[in-house]
Amino acid sequence: MDHIIKIIIVLIIAWIVNRYVISFVKRALKKRILENSDKDGTRAATLVSILANIIKFVIWLIIILIILSEIGIDIGPILAGVGIVGLAFGMGAKKVIEDFLGGLFLVVEDQYRVGDLVRIGDVEGTVKKITLRRTIIKSDDGIVHSVPTNQGAKFIQKIEFFKLEFKINVCYSYSRFYYYDDFSC
Repeated sequence: MDHIIKIIIVLIIAWIVNRYVISFVKRALKKRILENSDKDGTRAATLVSILANIIKFVIWLIIILIILSEIGIDIGPILAGVGIVGLAFGMGAKKVIEDFLGGLFLVVEDQYRVGDLVRIGDVEGTVKKITLRRTIIKSDDGIVHSVPTNQGAKFIQKIEFFKLEFKINVCYSYSRFYYYDDFSC
């Protein structure tokens, strides 16, 4: 009976910590990132989502280990097994991890945003969507390209451009052009 009470207390504490830590992280990151020129909030939302999921995973992993220890299961061999499985998974999923980390650094460093004109490798066009694994680029000829973010982190060239608009009124009368300083015809 004593173990059940301890497990219930641990679960309640985990739920409270999870809720308040995630809430605090969301508020702090959104405020900080929005202050640093994140106009539409997409960068803040992406970073908050990533960090919140990592924190949730770590908190619940620790809670599961505490509960297993409280039940009487030796967690030493479990931790060793998880380490070996993690190493094998890391070796097998090297490309996925590279893409994920490339996307994470791309978002954190704010290398480019949706709507920017970029050249990544051989692909040039407007960024339509950025995820942690890939960047969607639409080229001028209408072709949509999916570029892995680890490739994007190596070959980014952000193309800056500007647009000038001039409004010139020209009055046409029969076969002659007349120019008026006051732009009224």
